[in-house]
Amino acid sequence: MEQKHVQAAVVLKKGEGRSLKAGGAWIYDNEISQIRGEARDGDLVRVEDFDGYVMGQGFLNTRSKIAVRMMTRKKDAVIDEAFLEQRVRDAWNYRKETVDTGSCRVIFGEADFLPGLVVDKFSDVLVVESLALGIDRMKPVILEKLVQVLKEDGITVRGIYERSDAKVRLQEGMERFKGFIGPEFDTKVEIQENGVRYLVDVKDGQKTGFFLDQKYNRLAVQRLCRGKRVLDCFTHTGSFALNAGIAGAESVLGVDASELGVEQARENARLNGLEDRVQFVCADVFDLLPELEKKGESFDVVILDPPAFTKSRSSVKNAVKGYREINIRGMKLVRDGGYLATCSCSHFMDPELFAKTLREAAAGAHKRLRQVEYRTQAADHPILWAADASYYLKFYIFQVCEEK
Repeated sequence: MEQKHVQAAVVLKKGEGRSLKAGGAWIYDNEISQIRGEARDGDLVRVEDFDGYVMGQGFLNTRSKIAVRMMTRKKDAVIDEAFLEQRVRDAWNYRKETVDTGSCRVIFGEADFLPGLVVDKFSDVLVVESLALGIDRMKPVILEKLVQVLKEDGITVRGIYERSDAKVRLQEGMERFKGFIGPEFDTKVEIQENGVRYLVDVKDGQKTGFFLDQKYNRLAVQRLCRGKRVLDCFTHTGSFALNAGIAGAESVLGVDASELGVEQARENARLNGLEDRVQFVCADVFDLLPELEKKGESFDVVILDPPAFTKSRSSVKNAVKGYREINIRGMKLVRDGGYLATCSCSHFMDPELFAKTLREAAAGAHKRLRQVEYRTQAADHPILWAADASYYLKFYIFQVCEEK
């Protein structure tokens, strides 16, 4: 790709661009006073404040509420192949320094200064999710550079699969897409994480096939589970349950509403030789927990890893109810002095609101919580300060005590 000189400019209204000036990565459609020059959706544009001060460059999409996603704060930067290669190198070098790279998120959108693009590495397979028009045009070059950079470290990419099938693509004026980039390959990929083996279904699994962001949170739960009776709710493909099993739990029950997820979890249990101690059931967690409580069941460790109950600001109130209810149910099933691991993966459920909801749940369950630790997403999903959407995972471990 050859980058021509950026001609068109997006001009902000006076007093707007506050989040951008604070370090954010987006400009919303209602912050723009005019677009000077000719620019089509997906093109790079200069971003100017109302007084002509150049604030950097980004790509435009007038169909999206996020009208500009910033690529650089430098007005003279040339966004060409060399520029993109450096972004890719920076992303990979950061992973090598901070996480186990056997399987990891290699590119995390705005937090890696490649807005709208996610790339996960599962062993020798890459899974791509592209959610913005401008980055979609740069995607072939970025992937070519990534394959090249990995090759330099002795990693040969066996195949690339695209999972750009999220609804938000429609808001960007893009079609949803799912399929191979390049030659076809077996889309069931075996990975190993924290000593646990998994078969990841990159074609039909949720999102990109496996949730890498909880890697070190799963590891944190391991040390609590030896010789214990464990309940893992919303188990997906069994990840927390299998971490408990590999740590030496006496018994583990994993629950998920997805039959496909539960089948994959059972397959993963067999892969690790844990099928005798780690069992899975397909059920609605909200229905099952009251039933277990009625039967007088209790567990040493209860894990709650629900999907995002809210994906927009407008549904936060209902989400709070869901988080409160599930945590009340979960706390009631923890024996006195046992442990609760609980989390929220919605960035709209901010840390303060999640903490308040947990306090209300503890009051509702008549339990006292002693915080063991608070964690966020793994470091391969870096939190870029001022880019709020990059901070989304809140993860607590509590000791749950009866009221003394």
